[in-house]
Amino acid sequence: MKAMRTKRMLAVWACVGSLALAPVGLWAQTTAADAASAAPKTAYYYDATVLDLANLLPNFPPDRSFEQVAELAELHKIEAARQPEDVAAAKADDGEEDIFVFKPVVGAWFSADKLPVLAQLDAHLRNDVSVAAGPLKDQFARSRPYQTDNTLHPVCGLTGKPDSYPSGHALTGYLDALALAEMMPKKRIEIMAWADHYAHNRLVCGVHYPTDVEAGRSVAYALFGYMMATPKFRQDVAAAKAEVLSHLPKTAR
Repeated sequence: MKAMRTKRMLAVWACVGSLALAPVGLWAQTTAADAASAAPKTAYYYDATVLDLANLLPNFPPDRSFEQVAELAELHKIEAARQPEDVAAAKADDGEEDIFVFKPVVGAWFSADKLPVLAQLDAHLRNDVSVAAGPLKDQFARSRPYQTDNTLHPVCGLTGKPDSYPSGHALTGYLDALALAEMMPKKRIEIMAWADHYAHNRLVCGVHYPTDVEAGRSVAYALFGYMMATPKFRQDVAAAKAEVLSHLPKTAR
């Protein structure tokens, strides 16, 4: 009996030893990965301690206010009028949040694989949008329209968080548009019009209020103005512009 208990204890300690020793490397890797993903992002082009974006935005219309009721009515109107092709376009824009959404305006050649310098610039811009929008969304904590009004029928990605204000997609679209318009001034009007269309699709989706979109636009202009005052951003825009223009005939530059 004593020998049997001894064998059991040895087996248990062997298992404990294997659990304690074998996963150490895996545990360390997982912990490092978790720490990296949890680490706060830092802006690449702007200093968040200098540019106080929260103070640039007005408060959104409170629940049950006249302005909010009017916004919900507008969303219901858009929902009633949207066609299958509108829904398809809104869903496509919902899934793509980068500078290459402007391909319909620029041309079929406008893609990340053909424009690696522009793609790198775009990655930095998306990082800065994330750094800017995340704290703003958390601070304002506005409920999404469909969280307030369950008679709406949104058709794009949903969230349970109250993070409607400002619209991140609108912020991305306008910031990308402003950067791209610097590179292609002859297409500025078409580019900015497409940014309006991209932002409006957040309303077609039924996932944002009009004031969310306008706030995203305001933040984009503030960020762009700040970035254009920095040598690093101007240098990167100039390099991306040279790459973009190399794909165009001289008459289109």
